[in-house]
Amino acid sequence: MKLKSLLLIGILFFIVGCENDNVNKVENEDVLSKKWGEIESSSEGTEVNLFMWGGDEGINQYIDEWAAPRLKEEYNITLNRQPMNTEEFMQKLLTEKKAGKNKGTIDVIWINGANFKNAKNGDLLFGSFTNKLPNFNEYIGSSDQNAKFDQGTKIDGLEAPWGNVQFVFNYDSSKIDSPPKNLDELKQWIKDHPGKFTYPNVSDFTGNTFVKHLLVQGAGENTDILAKEVNEDVLTKSEDYIWGYLSDIKPSLWRSGETYPESLTKLDTLYSQGEVWMTMGFNSARAESLIANGTFPDSTKSFILEQPGSISNTHYLSIPFNSPNPEGAMTVINFLESPEAQIAKMDPEMWGEGTVLNYDKLSEENQNKIESLDRGDSVLSTEILNQYKLPDLDTGYTEWINNEWANRVIEK
Repeated sequence: MKLKSLLLIGILFFIVGCENDNVNKVENEDVLSKKWGEIESSSEGTEVNLFMWGGDEGINQYIDEWAAPRLKEEYNITLNRQPMNTEEFMQKLLTEKKAGKNKGTIDVIWINGANFKNAKNGDLLFGSFTNKLPNFNEYIGSSDQNAKFDQGTKIDGLEAPWGNVQFVFNYDSSKIDSPPKNLDELKQWIKDHPGKFTYPNVSDFTGNTFVKHLLVQGAGENTDILAKEVNEDVLTKSEDYIWGYLSDIKPSLWRSGETYPESLTKLDTLYSQGEVWMTMGFNSARAESLIANGTFPDSTKSFILEQPGSISNTHYLSIPFNSPNPEGAMTVINFLESPEAQIAKMDPEMWGEGTVLNYDKLSEENQNKIESLDRGDSVLSTEILNQYKLPDLDTGYTEWINNEWANRVIEK
């Protein structure tokens, strides 16, 4: 009898779960069938709960002191920032999905990469909504690389680009007159200045991304292929170049490549102490705060490699499957993709990161606003960054580099 009862309960849970899934899908489709004017009108006077990482005061200030007041004034929307690590709200959504909770407490989530892939595969997202957003359609578009793939996972309209950071090298201009322009010149510079360059262990995201640039160069493929899921042919084509390059520079690295900084923080420390003359990182404006607080010398500037280019990393906003206020969520996301909000976010006194908007689609007035931002002497222009921007690669390439590097580089 106990076994029959347990089986019956399990079947009931399954049935209820399926029914709740169907309820969500029907309700979400109804929302997505509305015209934009209706969506905006429905959001007026509502509250929107934005769940996001809360560990940066500049980011929190941007949301609380800049975005929230304007959403209240323009749309009568109350934006509530809920600080929570991505893994935590992902687990919360997964638990609610399993429990059949078709009305949750989260309206918007800040997400990208592997977390997006898991959310998409777990059916934890609202639906394809980006083509409903006027600002997405006008300033980004579904053909934009950042709108097609998120580290190799097809986006399918399930998340909207929100911010972009780009890989740059930082260097001490008092010691280096003319930084390298491509990987061949970088290799020669390293050999000409033994001990003055290194990169983090590839278990660190920054070190791994440095090696990804070698993968791009070695593959010789167009960025559209590299932005998609792992391609074994790309790995085969590029591996000789990658490991050959790293072996060639190893004897000229800091401490002759016998050890590597375990993190970007450690590499920054070596740079600040003058042991190495270059560092690197995934935010084109990050050196400004480090110069301001005395960590980096005032003579710090940045450069990117014109060949193969500069890998970027985009983060996104999405809507959970059981958002209690999807109309409000879409209105908030559309506002955060507006030129006004994106340009404000670029201000280093607020957040300082790059825009996801297509520079060429902006009005001349907004282009001038971007160019007139004082982002600091160490920051490259938006025009240069966009000119050499590459999409981030599938997480499978990251894993491949992690697995191969120890055997191909460390043990040699």
